[in-house]
Amino acid sequence: MEAQTCAQVKAGDKLTAEWHHTLDSAGTGDAQDPIDKGHLGPVMVYMAKVDDALTTKVTGLKWFKIYQDGMDSKGQWGVSRLYNNKGKVDFILPACVQSGQYLLRSELIALHGASNYPGAQLYMECAQLNVSGGGTANPPTVSFPGAYKGSDPGIKFQLYYPTPTAYTIPGPTPFTC
Repeated sequence: MEAQTCAQVKAGDKLTAEWHHTLDSAGTGDAQDPIDKGHLGPVMVYMAKVDDALTTKVTGLKWFKIYQDGMDSKGQWGVSRLYNNKGKVDFILPACVQSGQYLLRSELIALHGASNYPGAQLYMECAQLNVSGGGTANPPTVSFPGAYKGSDPGIKFQLYYPTPTAYTIPGPTPFTC
């Protein structure tokens, strides 16, 4: 479905990405909503500045990461926190990003099959934003495809044996002001 409007947000706002197993599974009792509990892995959010968020195609855009949540010191995953929060992930839009239109890319990586390439499952959702009250930041960017390689430690990963004690989230570090 093509977007009809941009969400009006302010630089520095707290935003929420929301995931569900299917487009209409929220509140239905679907046991795999918002995602299967076994799809452990990180959650990330990227932005790309564009001239027109309603008509721009995603190919060739330059993205910067603003949020990530991987495996914590207790071995719990970002996707588990998303699951426990009914599919919602909160993050802060950096206050110093430039005003204007952006595409927002929320992404999670399910690692249950990632011990061999291509086994990691990448799930993305997109939103169109019109940001006001911004600053002058010009964050470093990456491209999709290209930001990750199949051999990256956060893409090729042994989730089960031996039990992991650390995880490297793929892509750049999140941009901060």
